[in-house]
Amino acid sequence: MTLFIDMDEVIADTYKAHITLYNKEFGENLTVEECIGGEVWQSVPENRRDSIHRHCHEEGFFRALPAIEGSIEVIKDLTKTHDVFIASAAMQFPNSLLEKHYWLDEHFPFIDWKRRILCGDKHILRGDILIDDRKYNLENFEGRSIMFSSPHNVNTNGFERVNSWQEVAEKLL
Repeated sequence: MTLFIDMDEVIADTYKAHITLYNKEFGENLTVEECIGGEVWQSVPENRRDSIHRHCHEEGFFRALPAIEGSIEVIKDLTKTHDVFIASAAMQFPNSLLEKHYWLDEHFPFIDWKRRILCGDKHILRGDILIDDRKYNLENFEGRSIMFSSPHNVNTNGFERVNSWQEVAEKLL
């Protein structure tokens, strides 16, 4: 099967990175639990929202993201039985294209550069499975759409859902 896997909030933890940077900048103690059901920027005072939006434009943001627990091991196993591609929107933020490429080199060196789709819009993807955290990417995918749980999408329904990479392994390995 051809399997597409998103990066942000699926294998790279941008959500917690935004919270960490916000807390450092403002000396706050914002938690993931306080942001559940929305984006991080929606959980901070209006006059501080630009800070969150700037993170994605800062050099090094995408390069420093932690890998989501279990993603490396499970994806490595998936490559043994499936045709795996990493598919990530990387055109909106100028630094993200190169930083995501280097991040994949570091964390997922077994995913060859030819299996990395760093694009602007995922509607072009044609395959069997898409694992993503965003409704707008999943709803138009013609194959099997699997929503990877993230704090921002807990209230999104209508998709097959996984809450961890262990659950992905149980479904696809």
